[in-house]
Amino acid sequence: MFNKVLIANRGEIAVRVIRALKELSIPSVAIYSEADRNALHTKLADEAFCVGPASSNQSYLNIPSIMTVAEVSGADAIHPGYGFLAENSHFAEVCESSGVKFIGPNSEVIALMGDKAKARETMIKYGVPVVPGTEEDNLDEIDQVLGLAEELGYPVIIKAAAGGGGKGMRIAHNPRDLKSSVQTARAEAKAAFGNSAVYLEKYLEEPRHIEFQILADEHGNIIHLGERDCSIQRRHQKILEEAPSPILSAELREEMGKMAVKVASSVSYSNAGTVEFLLDNQNRFYFIEMNTRIQVEHPITELVTGIDLVKDQIRIAAGEELAYRQNDIRINGVALECRINAEDPLKGFIPSAGQIDQYIVPGGPGIRIDSGIYPGYYIPPYYDSMLAKLIVWEKDREKALIRLERALGEFMIDGVKTTIPFHLRIVNNAYFRKGDYHTNFIHSRINAEK
Repeated sequence: MFNKVLIANRGEIAVRVIRALKELSIPSVAIYSEADRNALHTKLADEAFCVGPASSNQSYLNIPSIMTVAEVSGADAIHPGYGFLAENSHFAEVCESSGVKFIGPNSEVIALMGDKAKARETMIKYGVPVVPGTEEDNLDEIDQVLGLAEELGYPVIIKAAAGGGGKGMRIAHNPRDLKSSVQTARAEAKAAFGNSAVYLEKYLEEPRHIEFQILADEHGNIIHLGERDCSIQRRHQKILEEAPSPILSAELREEMGKMAVKVASSVSYSNAGTVEFLLDNQNRFYFIEMNTRIQVEHPITELVTGIDLVKDQIRIAAGEELAYRQNDIRINGVALECRINAEDPLKGFIPSAGQIDQYIVPGGPGIRIDSGIYPGYYIPPYYDSMLAKLIVWEKDREKALIRLERALGEFMIDGVKTTIPFHLRIVNNAYFRKGDYHTNFIHSRINAEK
């Protein structure tokens, strides 16, 4: 096992990893920017080091500074969390060349699966179903783009080849939209990822977004831990997730789970990862991407399986074999997660920085809060706006929704605007209560209520 682990992240995921390390009796090293000097993760870690100014580029993305801290502190492993450097193949490669274990897959796999166009080509090679689209990831000539879109049939979606998080992604319903959308997607992709390459896919209207959690050790054992339904999204960003999906039959779950394992096996994957699919209204599913890291929504899988994914990430990276096989996995009950962001839903979800004056979290059976805030903490304006994750569990979906509504009603965060009222609107929506939703739900069902 490792002697000491550095967490190359901040906020609630850094806190989450620190807690897992404490229970494994492994000392933890936190890093922080000047703006995060008083952040909760710096208080909980055994050691904490400043890695630069507030700007992410000069701190949480500053690889030389992070590696210096690893060397000075004596950390022999780094957990990247999610976001920032978690899917940066260069960072993983630097760790490998420095003799520091990167807690995740190797750099080659990250590079392959992080390039959506290359990942798509690989899946086609191994017979994994993908959304109809182009294999080109450098569509320079607009006439070429227009011709390909005509072949696929409108609407089409333009995606950044190196993208994620909804950036570099645009939907076009006709040739006129396509021209401007390609330019916008290219510019956004270049700014976000330093890579302007894009590709086209047929846009599936109103699909479900279903992802399968994967665990794979370095001895060739690969299992899935069931699915999460992540269809409740705003501008391609997930807002609320649940496990298991309310629409998957046992047969479809088994079929999709086997395909997710096939995806991981085809690239010799190790550690935790997520295989994401789109599911159409005919129950046809298509691979869209693989996230080579722990996901924001991982707690709902933990609650329905009883498996600590972060601890298993660490154990796998330390060379241990998985303690269970596919037949050991059981899905018990229903779990839902709400991402509570510091945003004002009444003003276009603009970020809301400021000091937390009051912080009262819900409690009782089946409720979990993952957060990195506390009363008196100042929310800096430089990073992701997520404050906390509210996760609930119950024996069935109806009871879980009742618990979630109750918990949202108890949750109080004063000093900044939050998305708690918006989540209550979702939970109280009749279509959502029936499990009748899709990726366009916010636009078609919630915004339409106004």
